[in-house]
Amino acid sequence: MTSPVNALDSGANGDDKKHLRRIPNASAAKPAEKARDNEWIADRLRLAATLLTAQHANVFRVSAYRHAADSIQALDTGVRTLAETGGHAALEAIPGVGRSIAGAIAEMLSTGRWTFLENLKGFADPEALFCSVPGVGPSLARVIHEKLHIETLGDLEAAAADGRLGRLPGFGTRRAAMVRAGLASLLAWHRPPRAEPGEEPAVGVLLDVDREYRERAAEGTLGLIAPRRFNPDRAAWLPVLHTERGEWHFTAMYSNTARAHQLGRTSDWVVIYFHQDGKPEGRRTVVTEIHGTSHGRRVVRGREMESQTLAVAPPPPRHGADREA
Repeated sequence: MTSPVNALDSGANGDDKKHLRRIPNASAAKPAEKARDNEWIADRLRLAATLLTAQHANVFRVSAYRHAADSIQALDTGVRTLAETGGHAALEAIPGVGRSIAGAIAEMLSTGRWTFLENLKGFADPEALFCSVPGVGPSLARVIHEKLHIETLGDLEAAAADGRLGRLPGFGTRRAAMVRAGLASLLAWHRPPRAEPGEEPAVGVLLDVDREYRERAAEGTLGLIAPRRFNPDRAAWLPVLHTERGEWHFTAMYSNTARAHQLGRTSDWVVIYFHQDGKPEGRRTVVTEIHGTSHGRRVVRGREMESQTLAVAPPPPRHGADREA
């Protein structure tokens, strides 16, 4: 039996970026402002814990967010000051804050957003995230999302470095260079350590989580959230799965991006977030391939070669009609 599970975020839907704009940098911030910065991040972590509890996530994962929130609120120093002076390592040194939560804190400090929380609340907006980069406005953010099919600042940085960004309409060498410089400034002080081999789940594990999600979504046994985007009736229709494989924790849901709606893939593309203690949080998207030798198979975007060795059936029909933009 399904039930809506995201009503708990009422009163927490203000513009988070406005909060950070009041604190331009650590050295200029007054003590009261530093405390407010810490409290704001602690509140975001606690909200994630509350939503995860309502969505029946692992209790240890919920406890980790709450412990980190308590530690941040108890700090004598502003968390922004720690990040700007000590980088990612200083965030990890906060009691209860490992690599995954440190990455979340860094994202909130630098962009005013936390993509994972936005997904839990049902209103993730990659285009708004890209607008946090100097040189990228709403029109260019839409082009980036629609043409490159990327959703994170790390993916944007890779596209700027390998030349894909410069080849897009509206981008030239000069603007691409401006975006690269903006990303370098935005990401420099909080960039997490480079991921080591084995810091992502195996492709077979991701595909198994994808299988569990699609099967349970079709059965109607998952909790539902009401996405804020492309959902004028505010209906709770998007299934969310929290599951584990060994020490890995996963959150899976169908993609509700503009691109997924435009291509009619809102019941096919599955976004999977993964986390393990001591390792950075990551995400992958699983889709049904429509080209090449893997046509009709489920593949993990960015790990297509590994996916080719595993034949996985496309998703079954989902309960209810697809939502339209």
